[in-house]
Amino acid sequence: MKSPLVASLIAALLPLAAVAAEPGDWRTPDPAQTLVIDTTRGRMVVELAPEVAPLAVARVKQLAREGVYDGLQFHRVIAGFVAQTGNPNNRDGGTSEHPDLEPEFSLLLTPDLAAEVVMVTQASDGRTGFLRSMPLAAVSAGEASRSGRPRAWGAYCPGVFGMGRQAHPGSANSEIFVMLEAARRLDRDYTPFGRVIAGLDVARSLAVGEPPAAPDQMVRVTLAADLPQDERPQLEVADPRGAAFQAKVAALRAEKGADFTLCDVEILVR
Repeated sequence: MKSPLVASLIAALLPLAAVAAEPGDWRTPDPAQTLVIDTTRGRMVVELAPEVAPLAVARVKQLAREGVYDGLQFHRVIAGFVAQTGNPNNRDGGTSEHPDLEPEFSLLLTPDLAAEVVMVTQASDGRTGFLRSMPLAAVSAGEASRSGRPRAWGAYCPGVFGMGRQAHPGSANSEIFVMLEAARRLDRDYTPFGRVIAGLDVARSLAVGEPPAAPDQMVRVTLAADLPQDERPQLEVADPRGAAFQAKVAALRAEKGADFTLCDVEILVR
């Protein structure tokens, strides 16, 4: 019989497909915080993060419920970087009838919120982890202790949704974008408000161009809570606190060594 230590090491080194998940490893996203984007290429399901960007989340919900997003084009799609949409005029610079939003580039990790974040790296110069499906970066434990300001911010990993803006930091309004690959230079410069938990392949299949010759569209954008029960996404997402998620992280860390980052961790969904 293998010892618990040996068993845990073996599990950590197994490929993800071979890691058996226990039922407690899974959670069901809150329908009130789940955005469903039906596009001409298929469906994207986005888990919103109101703790990270309450104003942006409220705005996106409002525009979805007003039908503003329905029919809008993905007017700027750059392969390997980003897909932008959400402007009523279908080009950069458009806004809704609502006022611009203040930037939400970072947040304070209160004790209650910190208890919900699962860190996957702990370095002398900073930490990274997950709040549900949202990747976060944060100041180091030492800096947080010294300053009394445990700041964190959304990390622009693949699938993260953010608010577009103009040159002024407080000019976010209706434009939204989804990351096709990681671009951490956007951290603390654009407001992140959620992450794709299903359909990132849909985002990566969108017609490319600035603008594309034949742009794809958001056909319908709704909150899962506003859909009839039989039309809601039936998804379970890996809980970062669960053993399967932790084994996935351990396997990636073993594979990549010093090159491991939180953006290597894809969200497991079933």
